[in-house]
Amino acid sequence: MATAVIPETDRWSHLPPEVKQELDVFETELRRVQQGLVSEKVFLEFRLRHGVYGQRQPGTQMQRIKIPLGMLNMQQMECLANLAEEYADSVCHVTTRQDIQLHFVDINDTPNLMRRLAEVGITTREACGNVVRNVCACPNSGVCGDEVFDTTPYARAMAYFMLRHPDAQNFGRKFKIAFSGCEHHPCGLALMHDIGAIAQIRQQGAKLERGFKVYVGGGLGPLPYQAKLYSEFVPAAEMLPMAQAIARVFARLGEKKNRGRARSKFLVEKLGIDEFIRLVHEEREKLPFDARWTGYLAEAETFQEKPLRPPSSLDLVGRSPEFLRWMRINTRPQRQPGYSAVTVFLPLGDISSDQMRGLARLVRQFVRDTVRTTVEQNLLVRWIPTGDLPDFYDGLRELELAEVGAGALADITACPGTDSCKLGISSSRGLAALLHNKFHNGLSDLADRQDLKIKISGCFNSCGQHHVADIGFFGSVQRKGAHVAPVFQVLLGGQTEGNASAYGLAVAKVPSKNAPAVIKKLTDLYSSERAGEEKFSDFARRLGKARIKEELQELCALPGYEENPEYYKDNRQPWDFHHSVGTGECAGEVVDQSEFQLEDAGRLVFEATLAFDEGHHDEAAAKAYQAHIKAADALLYQKGLLLSDNYNTVEKFRELFYETGEFYANFAENFLRAAQEGSEGLGAEKTRRRLEEATLFIEMAQTVYSRMAGAKV
Repeated sequence: MATAVIPETDRWSHLPPEVKQELDVFETELRRVQQGLVSEKVFLEFRLRHGVYGQRQPGTQMQRIKIPLGMLNMQQMECLANLAEEYADSVCHVTTRQDIQLHFVDINDTPNLMRRLAEVGITTREACGNVVRNVCACPNSGVCGDEVFDTTPYARAMAYFMLRHPDAQNFGRKFKIAFSGCEHHPCGLALMHDIGAIAQIRQQGAKLERGFKVYVGGGLGPLPYQAKLYSEFVPAAEMLPMAQAIARVFARLGEKKNRGRARSKFLVEKLGIDEFIRLVHEEREKLPFDARWTGYLAEAETFQEKPLRPPSSLDLVGRSPEFLRWMRINTRPQRQPGYSAVTVFLPLGDISSDQMRGLARLVRQFVRDTVRTTVEQNLLVRWIPTGDLPDFYDGLRELELAEVGAGALADITACPGTDSCKLGISSSRGLAALLHNKFHNGLSDLADRQDLKIKISGCFNSCGQHHVADIGFFGSVQRKGAHVAPVFQVLLGGQTEGNASAYGLAVAKVPSKNAPAVIKKLTDLYSSERAGEEKFSDFARRLGKARIKEELQELCALPGYEENPEYYKDNRQPWDFHHSVGTGECAGEVVDQSEFQLEDAGRLVFEATLAFDEGHHDEAAAKAYQAHIKAADALLYQKGLLLSDNYNTVEKFRELFYETGEFYANFAENFLRAAQEGSEGLGAEKTRRRLEEATLFIEMAQTVYSRMAGAKV
């Protein structure tokens, strides 16, 4: 019996209508840009806002997949494994923002890739671009014995409230938010975010009230800024409106032209923290009430993950040394007696499709959907009954996922670097792989140290978070004669503890090949001259740059090419090093929100034309009218009106553009008439005219927008 073929138009009909429409629009825009009908500039930011990022290799894309708080269930893990195998290189890469990335994806596969993710409740929307990126949270939320309270429901509410929010669509650069359950541990890294929230409780009469200490204006990049204190206590009920107000201030006053100064940290610096706070409070007072601000709070107070199995204890007598070492390094007891959280250590943040599928099967035997990605690029499995750890360990060994090192010196954070990023200068992943191998052969005595962190970036932009490492590296280049060599700047004194409480400074530049020797030199120096329980950041400051530079001087020397050509090859690359940096797409080119709305208007007219050709006149007329609305909203945005202000587009357009004569009267009158006529029963002739009117209206809107934006018309 022949298998029925599902028509392409019906294949995704089971998706939520708004999700289906969003992904249909993405595919429409993709096909239009391939036909030369859409500006490359606008499409770049459009695809970035769907997580599609151009790789260093021509014709390939990286698909970033948004995982709010890093929370994954087993069905999602299996879906990610399948997609990596079918569309990418069979590797799921965990990022420092708790996302998942797939590399070497054909852009033509991205629409269906996104649809399959949507089937399991995952979106790629706003994983890249000048928007609110993935909201991060401590992966130990809810199971840590030191936390004030479980931030999970509050962080999750923030993530989905800001997703697609109209007030968060016109930033000059990306915007990052993180939640931490305590002030001391490094899990949330709140102080290096645009908004960092740290759980707090205060006494209100006879009742304890939940809230957050909030910091603003933090960020890394080439010039890292530590966040400034916004408030000692923001009640939980005020967190979402506060974030919305901050987004509006940033969108209105943040830099748009100079991308290098467009992060919120520069706006906070320019205004001063007191003025920034005043403006946010002022903006907060203007906001119309949104039921989502508080609708989740009652449930949040009682939120609690449920284990699959009852708690149990473990007798360690007779256990193998390998298991005991793994248990000591890769597991930690939860605050709930009888349960443990297990970190699955992923060198380079990579897990193969087979391993991801196998891990989903294994985890399903022991826990509910309680897996989380971590900022250290690992996977954390929570709620394992402690008595089941030996069986879980055996299962990990079969999957080759039982490697020891989570949270130790061997647990190196690294960005993609020159493996795939256009901005990469040196191979950060290559250096991380080299160090990982050395920790098994040559530096094995250092691998389990838990008092030091290494983080590596392929360039100065700090995607590998090198500024907050005890020992940080970022990629650079050095010429000697006719040849260039990959080198790394060494930064010391950063600190992840205290939510990234200190940033490191560069002390030396060393050839890439010498990095393992640098690690050995610095760790030996620390061990021999450390004062009591002195942290490495304090130790580095006490010794001073001059002393450290002197200790590393011999390792800084770059031999000539003829003397040692291996120094002129990057790690894991057998060819001579070639310095090649492209145009990065981290946030895309700054595109005004009006440009997106005008592009949407053009798309709607295009879709209206298709509907008209198929004889769907009512649908065609409705889409043409929606195109009028989009174009009018684009102009109203230039007058300072935001969609969240809930204004009447027709009346505001009449007041600000038609009655003032700022818009060509005939075309404006067509729009006002369409608003009165509606879109049903117009017939073929009137519908065709509606399409033509919409096209003319958009063309005039483009002209008016150009004039308002200061372009030469």
